[in-house]
Amino acid sequence: MISLTIDGVVQEATSGERLIDVINRAGVQIPQVCYHPQLGPIQTCDTCMVEINGQLVRACATSVSAGMKVLTKSEKAGAAQREAFDRILTNHVLYCTVCDNNNGNCTVHNTERLLGIEHQPIPYHSKPYEEDHTNPFYRYDPQQCILCGRCVEACQNVQVNETLSIKWEDPHPRVLWDGGSTIGESSCVSCGHCITVCPCNALMEKSMLGHAGFLTALPKTTLSTMIDVVKGVEPETGYGAILKLSEAESHMRELRIRRTKTVCTYCGVGCSFDLWTKDRHILKVEPLEGPTNGISTCVKGKFGWDYVNSPDRLTKPLIREGGKFREASWDEALDLVARKFAEIKAKNGPDSLAFVSSSKCTNEESYLMQKLARAVIGTNNMDNCSRYCQAPATQGLFRTVGYGGDSGSIRDIENAGLVIIIGSNTAESHPVLATRVKRAHKLRGQKLIVSDLREHEMAKRADLFLHPKPGTDMVWLSAVSRYLLDNGMADTKFLDQWVNGLDEYKKSLAPFTMEFAARTCGLSDDTLKKVAQMIVEADGVSILWAMGVTQHSMGSDTSTAISNLLLITGNYMRTGTGSYPLRGHNNVQGASDHGAMPNNLPGYQSVNDPEVRSRFEAAWNVQLPSTKGLDNHEMIDAIHEGKLKAMYLFGEEISLVDSNANFVGDGLSKLEFFVMQDIFFSASCQFADVVLPASPSLEKEGTFTSTERRIQRLYEVFEPLEGSRPDWRIIQDVANRLGAKWQYQHPSEIYREIASLTPLFAGVTYERLEGFKSLQWPVAKDGTDQPLLYTKQFAFPDGKARLFPLSQTETTDQPNAEFDLHLNNGRLLEHFHEGNMTYKSEGIREKTPDTFVEVSPELAKERGIQSGTWVQLTSRYGQLRVRALVTDRVQGKELYMPMNSVESPVNRLTSSHTDPVTHTPAYKEASVHLRVLPEVGESPLPRINHRFGHPTPQHGVEVERKWKRADYSLPGNGLVQIQTH
Repeated sequence: MISLTIDGVVQEATSGERLIDVINRAGVQIPQVCYHPQLGPIQTCDTCMVEINGQLVRACATSVSAGMKVLTKSEKAGAAQREAFDRILTNHVLYCTVCDNNNGNCTVHNTERLLGIEHQPIPYHSKPYEEDHTNPFYRYDPQQCILCGRCVEACQNVQVNETLSIKWEDPHPRVLWDGGSTIGESSCVSCGHCITVCPCNALMEKSMLGHAGFLTALPKTTLSTMIDVVKGVEPETGYGAILKLSEAESHMRELRIRRTKTVCTYCGVGCSFDLWTKDRHILKVEPLEGPTNGISTCVKGKFGWDYVNSPDRLTKPLIREGGKFREASWDEALDLVARKFAEIKAKNGPDSLAFVSSSKCTNEESYLMQKLARAVIGTNNMDNCSRYCQAPATQGLFRTVGYGGDSGSIRDIENAGLVIIIGSNTAESHPVLATRVKRAHKLRGQKLIVSDLREHEMAKRADLFLHPKPGTDMVWLSAVSRYLLDNGMADTKFLDQWVNGLDEYKKSLAPFTMEFAARTCGLSDDTLKKVAQMIVEADGVSILWAMGVTQHSMGSDTSTAISNLLLITGNYMRTGTGSYPLRGHNNVQGASDHGAMPNNLPGYQSVNDPEVRSRFEAAWNVQLPSTKGLDNHEMIDAIHEGKLKAMYLFGEEISLVDSNANFVGDGLSKLEFFVMQDIFFSASCQFADVVLPASPSLEKEGTFTSTERRIQRLYEVFEPLEGSRPDWRIIQDVANRLGAKWQYQHPSEIYREIASLTPLFAGVTYERLEGFKSLQWPVAKDGTDQPLLYTKQFAFPDGKARLFPLSQTETTDQPNAEFDLHLNNGRLLEHFHEGNMTYKSEGIREKTPDTFVEVSPELAKERGIQSGTWVQLTSRYGQLRVRALVTDRVQGKELYMPMNSVESPVNRLTSSHTDPVTHTPAYKEASVHLRVLPEVGESPLPRINHRFGHPTPQHGVEVERKWKRADYSLPGNGLVQIQTH
């Protein structure tokens, strides 16, 4: 710590800290138009000039030092600040009262008020450009753009999509997309970073335009006239009087615009933000304080909320009669559910019923669903969709380090010297997390290895891209591990102190020579040795993996091999290291954490542990079943076998997301009684006997747990749509009709019960999660959490990790002469899974209207395929028609098909083969025959899809190029050059 004085007052600071941050912390107000703490110094606006030892410096670009004397309000500093802001106003018309951005947070407006500038000495200069409305979600107005470069910095160095730039050498600079394309035809992924950081109204969400202000919905001609009137009176009245009017109008807006914190309902990254609403109209999503994302969002989190107000929402319970559905009252529907459940239980026993919880719903709702199954019905037939994706990763970590969750936080991944991504299309599946890796790779020299079947964005950015044969990751991981051990490159000190089982593990590696791996995986010996060398040379290694690993028949073993490799290299127990299985859904981690599993009560407490059971039995006043129940894969088999008679499922599209969809659909149709609870009439609802209308996350309170074990609160943005109910209320209603006496009035009461019974969450309270506060489990009773796991020991009784021996297994459903192509599948940035929510967004549908199958250029040439050609894909289990997209993202005889279709779901082609340990389907092991159909249509991706764009990477806003302009001079007393510290 050091001391310095600011305007004569002594302030404490950390050596090397930015001066602007110290000034702001001290509560001293100075202008700072281009500075944003999450962007760092951009240095384009010159408004934060202060005086140090008689010289002017930019506070944003100056590091503090001991004894520094800073003057923020001296005559010299004040003159420079005002001159800099006068220059900004030459690019911007102040028409705040009729501006949709006049909501108290406009940086330009607030700086004008702070500096008290009454008149504009340098006249406004119009630019020769039109507004750009070609993106469906936002527009750019170059006439209002002040060229601060915040949007460029955010795009280039935070999101790292590298679409935006400013050509400072132009006579009339403006923000450019792909160097001069329209926004709609650029590489813009509609992540929203640029709009979020824009300090004025140059970039605005279209959902705000004409809606935020009291006068902003007026016709454009009328608004233009009003603006001209304001400009006409400014010379006489000054800006002060005009701003008072705009501030009054801004305060009026506070009466009708609500800002409510929520947590994203899409992927598992756990972004949180404020949602701005006016009645039920969503004005915008504003990210800023989220502990995971800060200013970051993706297209879905920023713009994918139209489904909440969709006319397709279910608002009345439905009952099937005579093969058709009719509307019913809540009482009738709930009475029928309770009566049928009771009858089936009485006739066939409690294990003839099964329950499936939702990974999109809250922790409290999953807890109640498993409590309904166990305490009311008396069965452990309870699961959630982690069975389809994440269970093998959890198993691999249970085997080796003890906890089934990420080793640290996303910020720990940023600190790694080397990141290895295996079987994860991170930039599309977990886009905000990917931005952190891209940023560290671009700006801090982090190294990146990617192993995947497709050359997606992260693969293109990688320092080393591995393209192994399908299903062979476990082999090369084990071979690299053996090579490191054999050549004295393992961390023996770490192994001796922290790891058990080395001798047995070494023996199991005998078959995994480099030669065997090269032959099996189709990778060169030199490539594998380079992987080993990069691991040894790195200051910390973090490994990220997802469904490209877990959705194989050896998913648990490959996940185990990842953790084994990290253990032998000492890459646990500190920041920048560890294992990161990237959870797919927003609450797939939380659903498992809170007991929606056949073998575990909340907090991964085993159902066959008498001590655990007795604690829950005492609290619930029931007798609990002690044997493991059916998982959701086994449930379908049990239906076909006639053992399972009824199922209650909420918030999941089981008929499309489970593998071998035709087999699953046949099973659902055989159920004696099937209850679906959802916000839409999904494909799975077609099989139901009762459909109950639920409420999405914006219409309820509760908690989600993200991939980094981060528990966060979400607040009710809207009241539930009339006729729908939050899932926790519905589950409670069903339970009480079956004889329970639950009396939960709010989800906070449910979590109090969870915390009292679950050591993993002992200190979790709604008070500790208030606002944007969060906790990462395990959470001690005093509220202490563990963002970084394993700092003192591993989660085993002796505190040591365990190396787990493995043996090779073959992939299932391999290609042959008839089914000669390998079909891979996975996520797509714009859509989520089958698209039940995202297809309700007109803008997303415009960008990506349908699914497709990716075909390599060489296969396309061989088979006479072009983008838009219809093909028929036939597997051993089903077939479907789909349009081809020719792309070099795939190679040779490998195909890739996104999941985003209800009409052509890829799981009609996948098998019932599973990982034997967890029963996770081997979705990624599918072989197909491709038949070219005579029809040729339009390309399945329209020209306005970002994949056709051409990014323009550069180092941020490159302000030095602005300083070289002939018309640029430094503000303040004619200084020849600016000083920096």
